[in-house]
Amino acid sequence: MMKKCLTFCTILCASFISFGQWQIKADKIDPNNYFGVTVANGMVGIVSSPEPLRVKDIVLNGAFDTYGRGRVGNIMKVFEFANMELSVDGMLISRSNISGFTQTLDMQNAALATTFDVSGKVSVKSTVMALRHLPHSALIDMEITAKKDVEITPISLIQAPDMLRDVKNFYHLIDRPHALIPLMTSVAKSPTGKHTVAASNSFIFEEERGQEPQLIHEEWDYGMHRLKFNKKLKAGETYRFSVVGSVISTAHIADPHNEAERLTIFAALEKRERLLKRHKEAWAKLWESDIVIEGDDEAQRAARFSLYHLYSFCREGQAYSLSPMGLSGLGYNGHVFWDTELWMYPPILLMQPEMAKSLLEYRFKCLEAAKYNAKAHGFQGAMFPWESDDLGQESTPVWALTGPFQHHITGDVGFAFWKYYQVTKDKTWLRERGYPMLKEVADFWVSRVEKGTDGKYHIINVVCADEWAENVDDNAYTNGMAKEVLGYANQAAKELGLAENLKWKDVQENLVILKMADGTTREHATYNGEVIKQADVNLLSYPMKQITDPNTIKKDLDYYWKVLADNQPGRKGQSPAMAHGVFSILNARLGNTETAYAQYMDSYKPNEAPPFGVLAETAGGTNPYFATGAGGFLQTIINGWGGLDITDKGIEQLKVKLPKHWKSLTIKGVGTDKKTYVVK
Repeated sequence: MMKKCLTFCTILCASFISFGQWQIKADKIDPNNYFGVTVANGMVGIVSSPEPLRVKDIVLNGAFDTYGRGRVGNIMKVFEFANMELSVDGMLISRSNISGFTQTLDMQNAALATTFDVSGKVSVKSTVMALRHLPHSALIDMEITAKKDVEITPISLIQAPDMLRDVKNFYHLIDRPHALIPLMTSVAKSPTGKHTVAASNSFIFEEERGQEPQLIHEEWDYGMHRLKFNKKLKAGETYRFSVVGSVISTAHIADPHNEAERLTIFAALEKRERLLKRHKEAWAKLWESDIVIEGDDEAQRAARFSLYHLYSFCREGQAYSLSPMGLSGLGYNGHVFWDTELWMYPPILLMQPEMAKSLLEYRFKCLEAAKYNAKAHGFQGAMFPWESDDLGQESTPVWALTGPFQHHITGDVGFAFWKYYQVTKDKTWLRERGYPMLKEVADFWVSRVEKGTDGKYHIINVVCADEWAENVDDNAYTNGMAKEVLGYANQAAKELGLAENLKWKDVQENLVILKMADGTTREHATYNGEVIKQADVNLLSYPMKQITDPNTIKKDLDYYWKVLADNQPGRKGQSPAMAHGVFSILNARLGNTETAYAQYMDSYKPNEAPPFGVLAETAGGTNPYFATGAGGFLQTIINGWGGLDITDKGIEQLKVKLPKHWKSLTIKGVGTDKKTYVVK
């Protein structure tokens, strides 16, 4: 099985990408089979396009409004301020008149470079970055080399996506003795008028004041305006300039129009070299926490690519969380699910604890909304929504039963909060954030359980972690997570010198986990061998510790692997990527290395989409980038092959055997003390 998987993976990977230690290069670009890669800084996400000098989408974190799918709040596309056009000797470039079109992602510096030639006249290199140190700003760096004497006309655009309304365009020059700053700005209302959104951009020229090209501003229909200049180049001459832009909304600040312009002015006067220096320094600091795999270049690429995306999609010092698709577009409406706490958060917690803290701050900010949600459903404590919007309100479309019934999400949130304390031992945070959250989570579960005639506690009428099982009783994952966090709540109380809550303890000890006749853990009360969408029972062994006996873990692994949808004839592509990852981690920890390796490969390789290998949710899927899958895949490396485990003692390392062809695995910059772990 392993050999077959390796052959398939090698062929698939080679068909659309080449890579080095830090770069992923796409040079066989089919615009009809193209899934873009994202450059992002935790606030602004810019998705690439197969069209030269264009981007597909720009997404702004935290900016939500109600429109489109599901009558619920959705993250918004915002102004396309990073698009350009180029005319060469009066000919506007397009895919039809260029050659050598290549796009290369530099993961180390979070920069996407596009290169091409135009009719033997010029070669062009355009590099796009979402500036890491300036959360609302992006830089487009342009380099044009003449192959013969030519005249070029670079054109910067700002264009409104269809969802924005009441678009107003502005243009003015700020004229100072030392600088001339052209500002193109657009302002619009969000679909319902809830927010005002503003974007501004400006050219950065290398010429001294008074020697810059003369600019021409053009107002176009359809919410677009353009700023351009003409420049004559001699054969062999290279001309460089940059465009810097910023986008912000009333979700972030009261006056986005003026602030967008201020941020752009700041970046423009910082100039190109200082912007690049600080951007690269910020990413170098992030990459102090890295994964190094010796002996398998493909595994190295995949690990860094997944880390790159998670690092891109969030940042420290804010209160925004992660959607399943990160900042790669409008997938899942930008809502926050259990995908964050169970799949993306664990590797972030180990590699970047301050980033993880931001994700928890989002949940804490939404605690009052969760408490109201609990009351609305007749419960106590806090009941977190299955799909959470910017305000922490339930935003699941009404046709999906996951909204009213997938209650394990509340346990997942509590789980993540305690894990942060286990890693950081930050008692001030535990007092101010961790324990207040765990108390409300525990109170919810006490009000949610029902005592049966057997004297035990039961949780009735839920949707399982295996979402194909709806409105069932005593789901193994839900009950297991409730037991887990009820114990954590009392542990947190003890850490703070508070009295043990006996009701929490009673429910924890007497809440049932059902078994089949042969001792296999039963997924829910009426489960009878049905095909499952994804791992449910197995999560009680990892990341939970509700089941620790190796024989039971193996029995559950063997049983549920056989009924996983992806393993059924004709059903490949129905299970999400992280379903395979859980099995891989547990098998690796049990010493079943070959089985674990095949499952590790299944957790990401069949889900890659051209031309960069971005991850889709399922094998052969078309909805990248699936950041949840990246989180699950990273856990197979960090917690599976690396053996890292979060316990009350902090971060510990279990003994795990590497795949045969891996020489070593090094996980650098782990935890608050930035420790290095090595497996050889």
